[in-house]
Amino acid sequence: MIEIEQNKRINACVICPSVVGECFSLSAEGRLAEIEGLALAINLNVAYKEIVRMREIKASTYFSRGFIEKILPIVTQNEIELMVTDCRLSPIQQRNLERELKIKVIDRTALILEIFGERAKTKEGSLQVELAHLTYQRSRLVRSWTHLERQRGGAGFLGGPGETQIELDRRIIDDKITRIKKDLEKVKKTRDIQRGARRKVPYPVVALVGYTNAGKSTLFNYLTKSDVMAADTLFATLDPTIPSGTDIIISDTVGFISDLPHELIMAFRATLEEVLSADVVLHVRDVANPDTGAQKADVLQVLESLGLKDIKYSEKYLEVLNKADLLSAEDSCYWQNKTAAEKSKVLISALTGQGKDELLECIEQKLMFAHPVYAVTVPVSEGKISAWLYQNCAVNAVENNENQNTYKVTISCAVLARLKRMIDGNQHISIKKIQ
Repeated sequence: MIEIEQNKRINACVICPSVVGECFSLSAEGRLAEIEGLALAINLNVAYKEIVRMREIKASTYFSRGFIEKILPIVTQNEIELMVTDCRLSPIQQRNLERELKIKVIDRTALILEIFGERAKTKEGSLQVELAHLTYQRSRLVRSWTHLERQRGGAGFLGGPGETQIELDRRIIDDKITRIKKDLEKVKKTRDIQRGARRKVPYPVVALVGYTNAGKSTLFNYLTKSDVMAADTLFATLDPTIPSGTDIIISDTVGFISDLPHELIMAFRATLEEVLSADVVLHVRDVANPDTGAQKADVLQVLESLGLKDIKYSEKYLEVLNKADLLSAEDSCYWQNKTAAEKSKVLISALTGQGKDELLECIEQKLMFAHPVYAVTVPVSEGKISAWLYQNCAVNAVENNENQNTYKVTISCAVLARLKRMIDGNQHISIKKIQ
């Protein structure tokens, strides 16, 4: 972990390598802006940044000798203490760069882990961060330290050389990973129980997903009048926040990012699984970002890895084109034409509230497919049925008459089937679909 003294900002340089033949979803300029944003998210002072064009990767230091000689005086002049690289360094490359430059060097994965560690607030979030850290550390136990050839154990004449330090360190990490995975399984079971309880009282669930810094938390706060941390920094939301409203439940999830390492996706699977059971998935996009198309592709790729294949063609998928207030008149016209042509898109500004009514209408239309509304008329004498409706459905309104009550309820197909079996043959109870 990076140790930062209170009220002190570390001077850092941000380096984005661009190797001939390598393909990324974002442009080199977009990647540099993103890695700079990640550095700023943990309060680093970016004193220098550069895109380094490279023909090949050097096995020992990743970068060429010429680049190292060029960057050395820059590091000294700007009193830089940390280099952040937008690539994945091997342990040997990291060690050699630190020896050459005489400063701390971290790669993209380590930086993201730093942000995760700073943002995690709940026990679940802390467990997920620790698991991701340990998985990352375990992959870097090969020749990282000078003491790894030491051996211990091996008592007696024929006991053998015993266990090397690297084997001991790996075993300690493996034991910790096993323990954390068991704890996260308990979290998963708890979430499954909570989802089961919600299915019995089926308030529709709307999940917000999207690229980090796309404006999900701002939209969440606007729709719910809540106060989740929302800032112009990357990964501002780490733990899911799920308040229950009168008619729907809105779930905010961690922001996605390009080229996110596999172990980080798996570590946060328990959090992102909230999306799998959602009735509507709102994909919040920052349409003011020039790389919005590439960001969309990255989000869809992560959703596919979670099991939501071809989600963009699903009835429950809705693209929320956010930050309309930052668009030029020409771009605004372009995106408005897109929303008119494609019904699964809506243009909004979560900051100003522009397009909020259209968004709520679109959500309502999507929910009608998953949770239709019925009018259930029940005699006053059938108190058990009335109580059952409150326990198993979302009761939106009640019309009281002298001898009977009519309940307008949002109800899933499974619960509706149970209700029909209960009242089978009862001529005094009627069920009518109203939307």
